[in-house]
Amino acid sequence: MFGRKKKSAEPQPVEAVEPQGPQIDDVPIREEMIRLGQFLKLANLVEHGGEAKEVIAAGEVQVNGEIDTRRGRQLHVGDVVELRGQAARPVSEADYVDDLPW
Repeated sequence: MFGRKKKSAEPQPVEAVEPQGPQIDDVPIREEMIRLGQFLKLANLVEHGGEAKEVIAAGEVQVNGEIDTRRGRQLHVGDVVELRGQAARPVSEADYVDDLPW
């Protein structure tokens, strides 16, 4: 009609957008494992051990997508720890490459 185009009966394809999780920071560790409370401090997700103890006991920390309330939980290379929208994972210090000039 009067120069208008008829709307297509087929719906236009919409690109699927997957939700983006938090950026995961790699944190080098010396040993093969590290305890959860220690890792939270090393990754700068908390300021001190007392805060680590509180957030873990409150169930605010997720390890590999599951809430964990054990401060002494052993983390291994590749485990993903999330707290308050931030995420970090331990990586082997030998495999870690940084962009520092020294």
